[in-house]
Amino acid sequence: MDEQRAQEIAHSPDMKHVTHEGTPIYIQHVDEAEGTARIFPLEQPEEEQSVSVDNLVEH
Repeated sequence: MDEQRAQEIAHSPDMKHVTHEGTPIYIQHVDEAEGTARIFPLEQPEEEQSVSVDNLVEH
C-alpha cells in the first residue's frame, strides 16, 4: 500500500479491511515522511506498533 492510500484509510469514517502480515489491523496514524503507519490488531488494541506502509494490504 502507498502512504497516500494509508492516510485516506486512517482519516476515513468507514472501517476498511486492512491487514498486516495476515492480521486485521486499524491504522491510527501515517507518517508519510518515514513511510510508516502506527497500527494495532483489531483483536489486541493494546499491541500498538509502527510498521512500514509497504507491509499493509487492503482487501
